[in-house]
Amino acid sequence: MSALWQVQEAKNRFSELIERAVNEGPQTVTRHGKPVVRVVAVGGEGLAAPGKDDGFVEFLLSMPRVEGFAELIGERSSVKQLDPLGE
Repeated sequence: MSALWQVQEAKNRFSELIERAVNEGPQTVTRHGKPVVRVVAVGGEGLAAPGKDDGFVEFLLSMPRVEGFAELIGERSSVKQLDPLGE
């Protein structure tokens, strides 16, 4: 489970936010009580082992779907379709 940070707190303590993302795992920043971004380390200590569930995929899949999004961005025939993770 990642720690929750309000936007202002994340701004004021950004160095600590980064340090905790590296050492403790993903950190979630909220605006008006709703998650808006997640800070995730790209290398070094504290990273989840390959295949270890840190909840990030579940977090992404929990986002609301936007009706009409495909029509909004247009046809993307050059994009390769991938199978969902875990199947």
